[in-house]
Amino acid sequence: MDFFEAQARAKKRTSRLVALFSLAVLGTIAAGYFGAVFLSRQISESDYRPRSSRYSERSQLSAFRSQLSPSASLWQPKLFALVSLGTLAVVGLASLYKWHQFSGGGSAVAESVGGRRVDPHTTDLAERRLLNVVEEMALASGVPMPGVYVLDDEPAINAFAAGLTTADAVVAVTRGTLEKLTRDELQGVVAHEFSHILNGDMRLNLRLTSLIFGILVLGLIGRGILSSLGRARVTSSRNSKNSGGILVAIGAAGLGLLVIGYVGYFFGRLIQAAVSRQREFLADAAAVQFTRNPTGIGGALKKIAGYAMGSALASQKSAAIGHFFFAQGFRSMFGGLWATHPPVEERIRAVEPGFDGKVFDPPKIVDVNYDTWSQVRGIAAQSSKSRIDPVSPVSNPKFFPPGSLNLALLDDAHSLHASLPPRLLAAAHSPVQAPVLLYGLLLSDDESVQRRQISLIASRAGGEALHLLENLDAPLRSLGPEQKLPLLQLALPALKTLRPTVLAPFFELLDELVHADSRVSPFEFALQKFLLRNVAANRAPATAITQIYSFQAVAPEIATVLSVLAHASPGDTAAAFAAGAAQLKLLDRRLDAPAVSIDLAALDLALDKLATASAPIKQRLLVAATAVVTANGEVHVEEYELLRAIAATLDIPLPPLPR
Repeated sequence: MDFFEAQARAKKRTSRLVALFSLAVLGTIAAGYFGAVFLSRQISESDYRPRSSRYSERSQLSAFRSQLSPSASLWQPKLFALVSLGTLAVVGLASLYKWHQFSGGGSAVAESVGGRRVDPHTTDLAERRLLNVVEEMALASGVPMPGVYVLDDEPAINAFAAGLTTADAVVAVTRGTLEKLTRDELQGVVAHEFSHILNGDMRLNLRLTSLIFGILVLGLIGRGILSSLGRARVTSSRNSKNSGGILVAIGAAGLGLLVIGYVGYFFGRLIQAAVSRQREFLADAAAVQFTRNPTGIGGALKKIAGYAMGSALASQKSAAIGHFFFAQGFRSMFGGLWATHPPVEERIRAVEPGFDGKVFDPPKIVDVNYDTWSQVRGIAAQSSKSRIDPVSPVSNPKFFPPGSLNLALLDDAHSLHASLPPRLLAAAHSPVQAPVLLYGLLLSDDESVQRRQISLIASRAGGEALHLLENLDAPLRSLGPEQKLPLLQLALPALKTLRPTVLAPFFELLDELVHADSRVSPFEFALQKFLLRNVAANRAPATAITQIYSFQAVAPEIATVLSVLAHASPGDTAAAFAAGAAQLKLLDRRLDAPAVSIDLAALDLALDKLATASAPIKQRLLVAATAVVTANGEVHVEEYELLRAIAATLDIPLPPLPR
């Protein structure tokens, strides 16, 4: 998978969708305008006889008729402007309202449909297995560890990923997914959802939902007018016999809004479904590419086809985000035109070309209220025996490109996850102990500096934190350099739960620990950038606004990045810098020579500016940075983790260095 190409496709799809939805809104405006013209003609042609019983009614309608400008002409500019502005205001405000609801990120979406965050210390075997699979996938892809949710009230097999950025992404699965799938099948489903994260589909899904809701609101307003009209009619019959005309006009307007709104909603759902179906095929293919195991995701799809409940969702809360899910969650209307997913059999054939049409056959009638994963795991395990031999990974790769997720990385992530000391892994999952774990990762090997750091921890965090740190001391000493940043990745969900009143002093203490020896190492810089990008930014998830499209505008900042990496890499600094500059043909003669030493403060400022650069600039910068790191034929953990921190600041998930 080419991460930048995937992001470019997502941006192109977004532009295309904006154009299609603009046409849908224009059609809605046109329908509303012609409806208003028809209504104005009906009112203008009515015969208001000058009887006393109708005088009051005529006077009440006079103002309304003047606003509508009754005329025999089909083109009425004032009326068109009024309808256009009204429609755009309603659709725009409603879409912004829905978007604001999603501004809390993936967790807000998961909780809105009844999701429960999985406790990292859960003793439920199925939930523990899910956490392990997601953690391994996060380590392998370089994506920050997403929040993990379970929809407890959903016995069907389904899942979704949601979020605005990789920093606030979540992966949610139904209870049926936990209880009915083997580990291989669960890994295939999770890989499918991670492909949505890496492809930029999550933000696109949220935009789709917001735009469709904006069009639907017109119909909801019309329905509300009609429902309130009945009550108003009863009141008017008691109080006055002269308001019938107004009620008729209001009723006609309500009916028009109802029809127009739902017609626009119909076509909006058609657009949404067509885009969603194509993305699901791509995500299935990516899952097979990632795991090299088509029987994983294929087995999950066969179970969806085999179980009577399949992937159908019970709660209507999820209807608005039906296109987020792994499989069709609701009955498709209009002969499949609204289907958000391709037919299951087609998806199986796409990943298993030799599919013979046989799906999973439950050995007995399953009562989803009582049967658990432990009862079906023996049967389900049979489907994992047919796992095909994986494709051999590339021999000794120096690095993997952004967005990579394959069997070599998954195997590495599995062994890395298994090698982490259980005591430290438990601390990474705890909101209380995760900050202390990070304090421990920053402790210096120099005894005098370490004493100063411990004194800071005791005075700022208290005796309890110091006691926890003492308990973590032995496993911390056993850590290798390649295990430190992965531990930080796994601690991110716990750190994101900290209140702002706790988070602020935590960041301050971390900064003091980093500067306790009056210098900042590449690892310390990487740790702080990862935290700021993935924890502080999580409070208000959003992507940086792209403001810079010219390489020349950021030439000094690019030179700073390459210079810092050249100094962090052992060997000839000038040669490493030149290797990176050679990847930037437009700038290689404009880049300043590397600085005489590492300047991480300058790097910090440079990255803040580069974060607002366009995707092509970021892509070429990362290619050049990788050339610097690999210039001497070796890739060391510390310099590579610095490269990963730079990539994370630019919102580019970079896989870890192969073990």
